Amino acid sequence: MIKKRSYAAFLAAVLIAAIAPNCQAQYTTNWVANTFGTYATHVGNAARSMWVAPEGVIYTASMWDENEGGVAIYRNGQSIGSIGIHNQFQGGAITGNATSIFTALQATRTDGGGKVGRFDRTSQTEDLVISVSAPSTEKRADVVTGLATSGSLLYASDFPGNRVRIFTTAGVWQQDINVSGPGALAVDGAGNIWVAQKSAGTILEFNPAGSPLNTIQMPVGSQPSALYFDAATGHLMAGDEGPDMNIKIYNIASAPVQVGTFGIQGGYLDTTAGIKGQVGDKRFTRVAGIGKDSTGNLYVLNNPWGGTWDLGRNGQTDIHAYDSSGNLQWKLQALNFEGSAAPDPGTDGAYLYGGTNIYTGAAGGTFVANTVDPIDYPSDPRININDTQRNEHFSQLASVGGNRILVASGQNPAIFYFFHFNAANGYIAIPDGSIPGTAFNTTVAVTGGFCLDSKGDVWAGLDRTNRIYHYPLTGFDGNGKPTWGAAIVAATPRTVLPLTRIIYLPESDTMILAQGIVGSTDWTAIGTRVEVYHGWLAGNTTAPNPVINLTSANPKSITATGNYLFVGYVHTAPNIDAFNLNTGNLDTTLTNSSPTTIDVGNDVDSMYGLRSYLRSTGEYVVTKDNYNGSSIVVYRWTP
Repeated sequence: MIKKRSYAAFLAAVLIAAIAPNCQAQYTTNWVANTFGTYATHVGNAARSMWVAPEGVIYTASMWDENEGGVAIYRNGQSIGSIGIHNQFQGGAITGNATSIFTALQATRTDGGGKVGRFDRTSQTEDLVISVSAPSTEKRADVVTGLATSGSLLYASDFPGNRVRIFTTAGVWQQDINVSGPGALAVDGAGNIWVAQKSAGTILEFNPAGSPLNTIQMPVGSQPSALYFDAATGHLMAGDEGPDMNIKIYNIASAPVQVGTFGIQGGYLDTTAGIKGQVGDKRFTRVAGIGKDSTGNLYVLNNPWGGTWDLGRNGQTDIHAYDSSGNLQWKLQALNFEGSAAPDPGTDGAYLYGGTNIYTGAAGGTFVANTVDPIDYPSDPRININDTQRNEHFSQLASVGGNRILVASGQNPAIFYFFHFNAANGYIAIPDGSIPGTAFNTTVAVTGGFCLDSKGDVWAGLDRTNRIYHYPLTGFDGNGKPTWGAAIVAATPRTVLPLTRIIYLPESDTMILAQGIVGSTDWTAIGTRVEVYHGWLAGNTTAPNPVINLTSANPKSITATGNYLFVGYVHTAPNIDAFNLNTGNLDTTLTNSSPTTIDVGNDVDSMYGLRSYLRSTGEYVVTKDNYNGSSIVVYRWTP
């Protein structure tokens, strides 16, 4: 008897071993939105300033990088380390010299509030703190807005103090220069100081003693966002995040005169050489840093638009390296942090739409477009500093008759913003309104689940109503703007109260409702019960079949398409479970495979961090937010 059992166990093990590789081969794991797919090599999040050492080592500063120090270090297109911890720096200003890096410290730390830290480039340790600005509780803007070094001197822009402060690199104050709204800084070969006034569109020149010299009045609308003095040519380079979205080059040998530009006029908003919103080798977004090395290679840091008051999510990292002739050599990109990407039905899932960006491809993918236009739509909620959410990088997308509808929201949202697209604006997402908001005739927050279905209808669980509100899409105007009809209201089934997620699949008339945690005030969490109603609009609103009982701890995000519900978890594992909507069975778990070197994150700590789509080939595309690697994980699964 024992031998028979042993043989049966052995046979079962052999069968499992034989079957397992085939099961694993049914799905692949890949990523987009970061040049590299592992934590050790990934490009850091939301770099907002850059300094380039003569030997070509690049230092960038970020307010928050979940998985490494906030000052990232790169060389020859590779990550070579970082300095500090993930939330140590403000991100808005950095400079250096042969021995040290100087960068603004984060306002929420002990040494924050207008202070600059000096870090030894070899040991990577902080060895000095310099007080630049008066103590401040400012958390939604930079206080130190520019840094530069020249010889033994350090220059710092104190924005609220309306002054440029000059210290020795040992931190000894020398003098102040009164400047209204100072920003980016550069020091030329004669020791003259150049100060950008971004909001005024001007660049001021002062001699070493602090006396005013020349003023560069840039074109109307220009906003000088980065400065660099090129000692080899004697030219001043100024990044412009106004409508031109390029770099302007000035001969400053005598009275400054513009002698050229670098980058396509209009940048990513240009329509003469590309589609509006389309990024490219010289189609810059927001130029946040400029530098050169001793061999003449040029480095440009872009900070693509998106992110509201939380500067840690303010745009993304996009570094371009050019040779001395202006030819692109390589890029380093981190284009996502705490955000999702919805597969585009209009391209059968080939394109992925985030809240602000569009991606395609694999193994890092291709950055297609930045969908924010700050020039034509300055009140876009995705860049509104007074918006109630930290960012709107989470997306839902519908394609109806060739018209795309984008919904963007935050990490754990109670408000959802709507956008449309049209031919004249290319890839730019045009703001339309929100729910709650006048477009849907309600002021009630959405805390009981939200869904933009594949036909463009909107489903929302309004706060404390115990009702599901269905807003049918009524059509599009000549510019592609959608409109919705009055809400059709249905009672939430009592068996799934409190309701926390809604997913409706029009193709099969299937409603999926997830229950929250009974007795909890945390409406962002999912409990253990998910009800599936086949024939919801046909009248079945009371008899769920199946009921899926979630047994893994802390479900957080769900998405569904075709015949499957996908569930992600928080504070546990990065696994995504696929439940069959007909049987309720757990048919597979997506973890990591092919290649196994990809890092897929710890978990899903956002309500809408998973998105999914069933391609015409029968392949399921499931995307997952990976805030650790500043990327989007992409699973492709054929059951």
